[in-house]
Amino acid sequence: MNKKNLLPILVIAFSVFIISCSNSNKFKIEKGKVGSITTKTTVKELNTIFKNDSIVKNLSEGAQGDNYFQEDDEYFVFEKGGKLLLTILPKEQLDSTSTIKSIEIHDERFKTESGININSTFLEINANNNIDRVESTFSSATLFLDNLNTTITIDNEELGLKEFNTQKVSKEQIPDLAKMKTFIVWFN
Repeated sequence: MNKKNLLPILVIAFSVFIISCSNSNKFKIEKGKVGSITTKTTVKELNTIFKNDSIVKNLSEGAQGDNYFQEDDEYFVFEKGGKLLLTILPKEQLDSTSTIKSIEIHDERFKTESGININSTFLEINANNNIDRVESTFSSATLFLDNLNTTITIDNEELGLKEFNTQKVSKEQIPDLAKMKTFIVWFN
């Protein structure tokens, strides 16, 4: 093979490598980072970050409004085709310069370095992360992963408990195949 034929092959291979790296970063979850969103990202930058997607805003009415039950603005990011990717909550309401408070993950392509995503089981979560504590509520158990600053909620039904149960749950009681209900990355 001569050098003329080798150059186009190298250019194509390098381009494929760059594109695959940028796609994997688009869905990567780290402490203080979800894809392109970091602790410094503001609400007004979301339109640029998700320019190829659709953002639906559910804004609170702030201190002036009548809806006392909605405390937070919510930004729902939908992929073209209608699939919900993320729910983003800002730290300050009705403020486009606010940074992000939390992001709830809805799409399985968003993954941690160890491969944890919304479809992971407790066995996968526990094997690859340090679960710092477990808190029980009436309907679920919440796992706190401080190394990623995330919370993962597992329904009582997955735990083999009645829905409204006040029983304390420990890590050892959670079945290996229990699936998560919510996966939230916190930016505080």
